[in-house]
Amino acid sequence: MKTNSIHYRQGDVLIQRIGSFPSTLTPVARENGKVVLAHGEVTGHAHAIASPNADLYSAVDSGSVTFLEIRSALAELCHEEHATIALQPGKYRVTRQREYSPEAIRNVAD
Repeated sequence: MKTNSIHYRQGDVLIQRIGSFPSTLTPVARENGKVVLAHGEVTGHAHAIASPNADLYSAVDSGSVTFLEIRSALAELCHEEHATIALQPGKYRVTRQREYSPEAIRNVAD
């Protein structure tokens, strides 16, 4: 899976453009009509896309990584505490930023 140099970051979410998806993916259901990339543990806000041209997928062995496809037109990634990001059509890998603590490695709380 080759990664192009196009990437975006919104808070604790990293979105990297990729050339192709892994061979086995499972669709992730929308929440209230939106594709949700991540929920904020502290505020309850979500990194979400309302566009009907976006789909999110998970892979069995991907851990905290999901895969996003924007099929056509621009799709806006919104979050109440961050600037909106316009994503071009294409395939993306979505990674949650993680941090070390003495108790465990955990996702960054946003």
